Amino acid sequence: MSIPDTQRWALTLSYDGSRFYGWQKQAGGVPTVQTALENALAQIAGEAVSTIVAGRTDTGVHATAQVVHFDTVAVRPAQAWIRGVNANLPEGIAVLHAQQAAPEFHARFDAYGRHYRYLLESSPVRSPLLKHRVGWTHLKLDIEPMRRAAALLVGEQDFSSFRAAECQAKSPVKTIYSAEIAYGRGLIRLDLHGNAFLHHMVRNIMGALVYVGSGRLSVDGFAALIRERSRLKAPPTFMPDGLYLTGIDYPESFNIIRPELPQWL
Repeated sequence: MSIPDTQRWALTLSYDGSRFYGWQKQAGGVPTVQTALENALAQIAGEAVSTIVAGRTDTGVHATAQVVHFDTVAVRPAQAWIRGVNANLPEGIAVLHAQQAAPEFHARFDAYGRHYRYLLESSPVRSPLLKHRVGWTHLKLDIEPMRRAAALLVGEQDFSSFRAAECQAKSPVKTIYSAEIAYGRGLIRLDLHGNAFLHHMVRNIMGALVYVGSGRLSVDGFAALIRERSRLKAPPTFMPDGLYLTGIDYPESFNIIRPELPQWL
């Protein structure tokens, strides 16, 4: 009896992180993105399915272009992995794109870059319509020193000052390719592009930049914080609400489709 050929599929997902307790499966029936996705995939594949994700996200963190791969012997068209899976998913998560991938493709290990965006509302009163969608501070922020501080993040550096205590990364040294602060439509936007990120790294950076923008930390103080390589002297971790994983970089040879950013973001 011959063994059925296994196919490897790559999916691009979008999800509302406020509805889930992060990406990774947890015991006790806690709703997570991975649990919801694998249950829906099993309904279409007719077998248990295990997924590998490009980057795990925490509770409350959103994604517009998360990438996963999985292997299956089930022969299904791409639309079955999109429309069929979406019909079995809970509200707050959707498969945007499905494509058969090369057998050697690995969603995590082949990723050489990741893009994050943080949206921040700076106003005396938090908009109830933006809760869970953007971060918020009641403080008035000065954008220019925030921009100068963000520019100091670019390059290969030890980011221990922005690393969560429970981070399991082997090394705190990461490379930031670009770090930009902009203002538009009433919101401050932080865009980070790097090869990889530590646990809570973007939220910790955002917390420090809010200190800079509010005058509680100078740009020189931000530079010193990076050099300290210690979380002990850093500002608190900022809320997850405004954080979005917006893209994953892969070698062109894999031809992994990445959707454009939604206009509302």
